[in-house]
Amino acid sequence: MKQINIKDLAKSLGISKSTVSRAFRDNSDIKPETKVRILAAAEELGYRPNLYASNLRGAKGKTIAIIIPEFGNNFFSQAIKGIEEQARAKGYYTLIFVTDDDVEKESTFIKELCNGRVEGVLMSASGEGKKHNYLRLLKERNIPLVFFDRYYEDVEAPVVTGNDYESSYAATKHLLDLGCKRPAYLVVDKNISIGKIRMQGYCDALKDAGIDMLQELIIECGNDKGQIYRVLKKSFAKLRPDGIFASVERLAMPMIRICHEEQVAIPEQLKIICFSCLEFADMLNPALSTVQQPAMEMGRTAAQILFELLQGNRKDDEPQIILLPSKLIPQKSTIG
Repeated sequence: MKQINIKDLAKSLGISKSTVSRAFRDNSDIKPETKVRILAAAEELGYRPNLYASNLRGAKGKTIAIIIPEFGNNFFSQAIKGIEEQARAKGYYTLIFVTDDDVEKESTFIKELCNGRVEGVLMSASGEGKKHNYLRLLKERNIPLVFFDRYYEDVEAPVVTGNDYESSYAATKHLLDLGCKRPAYLVVDKNISIGKIRMQGYCDALKDAGIDMLQELIIECGNDKGQIYRVLKKSFAKLRPDGIFASVERLAMPMIRICHEEQVAIPEQLKIICFSCLEFADMLNPALSTVQQPAMEMGRTAAQILFELLQGNRKDDEPQIILLPSKLIPQKSTIG
């Protein structure tokens, strides 16, 4: 017989998961008769809350996990600052896990965390794989999950991310307004959430400008540094775009290097803009035009949502996807 989870129990009683959760945490804001009914139904149906979750959350380790794809990206360092600011205010510790964009590592981390090491998880998805059944383990253990920046569309959980479509549209339009006729879009993986959404903004901006979108100008680069450099060098030599819109900063940097090697003048011969939170973007040669995400605010907001879930203060019908606005900052790599 399948072991029921908190969602099953809540459904059988016709109440919210947060109400069930409050009953097991002995919250004072739940009616005694409701608590008795929940506990009786749990006993009858064989529901057993996760030991870590049922032991009055705060009495355990007061630790949350942060799972990110990489460290070598200023976005994540800023997002972690926002998360830790909220964690400290709540008296929580953080554990940081880096997947290196590897779904197998991500799966292993989740399974380890389900053994009772943490109370909640904040995650930016690795971007690999199509099925993510291992994340169901978190729900089964009553460990709340909140995505920030990158997320999986097949996983039901709150998401805090940027307004990537609008920002990508604006970045592409910026290149077009400056005279680009053949801007290329650089992406690590066009099938992950942010890669796909940003690509749609790029495509729609071209369409609205009356420019036919050429499939070969969408350049998928992968994660390996050496591979990225080889793909970009080969693609540039073959396609000769007049603009570059990089979906992440690590794709813009090798493109700048290639331009220096090939003596391609930026921005006269090639204009470059990318999503980036680099604090020294204005110190590069030339200064790099960027779409700057609100990284710290994204981390802060995701953490706030996680603590609302932990405290039973977030309603099931509240928005699942929260979009925070990014800012386009033109510099010398596009405007000279």
